Amino acid sequence: MMIPFFPLQRCSIFFMGLVLTALTLCPTAVRADSTNIAVAANFTGAAKEIAAAFAEDTGHQAVLSFGSTGKLYTQIAHGAPFHAFLAADRKRPEKAEAEGLAVAGSRFTYATGKIVLFSTDPNRVDPAGKVLEHPETFAKLAIANPKTAPYGAAARQTMQKLGLLAAIEPKLVRGDSIAQTYQFVATGNAQLGFVALSQVITGVSGSQWVVPSDLYTPIRQDVVLLNNGVERIAAKAFVDYLKGDRARAIIEKYGYGVE
Repeated sequence: MMIPFFPLQRCSIFFMGLVLTALTLCPTAVRADSTNIAVAANFTGAAKEIAAAFAEDTGHQAVLSFGSTGKLYTQIAHGAPFHAFLAADRKRPEKAEAEGLAVAGSRFTYATGKIVLFSTDPNRVDPAGKVLEHPETFAKLAIANPKTAPYGAAARQTMQKLGLLAAIEPKLVRGDSIAQTYQFVATGNAQLGFVALSQVITGVSGSQWVVPSDLYTPIRQDVVLLNNGVERIAAKAFVDYLKGDRARAIIEKYGYGVE
């Protein structure tokens, strides 16, 4: 049996053709990139699901870091290697643009959040939130820190508009983020608390009152591409992905509004 002989030049052309074919057939494998994304704690569940869909659809990996919006912004301002910032408000992304930390014009609202008064006790929170008028019936009420977490600011606004803040304030316990606030309630360290609707919308047992939106300033959550992400293909792709139908469907599933 004779083994075919290819001259060196012809061999090179042959194998180059194979490589080009592979590049054409498997573009995501060649261009796959990763990106570090700072994400507000309220968006944890939705962000994880979106990141999984993003990897499936694009081949890119989004590495997520969660925390309160205020603390994440402080980290960004001190040089943390994030490529994009999904905040729980508009204020910090706007500030990032103004202070030259983010790409001007890249900011947009990816979700509008809602707060809910929640308890693991199925009988504690009534459908109208009247339990707040009887602070003698609970020892502690959890909210996120209003200075660093927009959901905490919304909770405080709600109690102020209802004229109940003075009576309830001695009973407040403050979480560093909305994630920690939820843990206070879930573990029973607080009998009830103001948390993000997204944290309890997927079948969590207990009782809840979805706070009417006219009791607090709309929680418009903006995303912005940071300067560190300008050269990252995956960072730009992830920010754009948030505008797509699949991401928007996930966002709505978690109780957020989309524009």
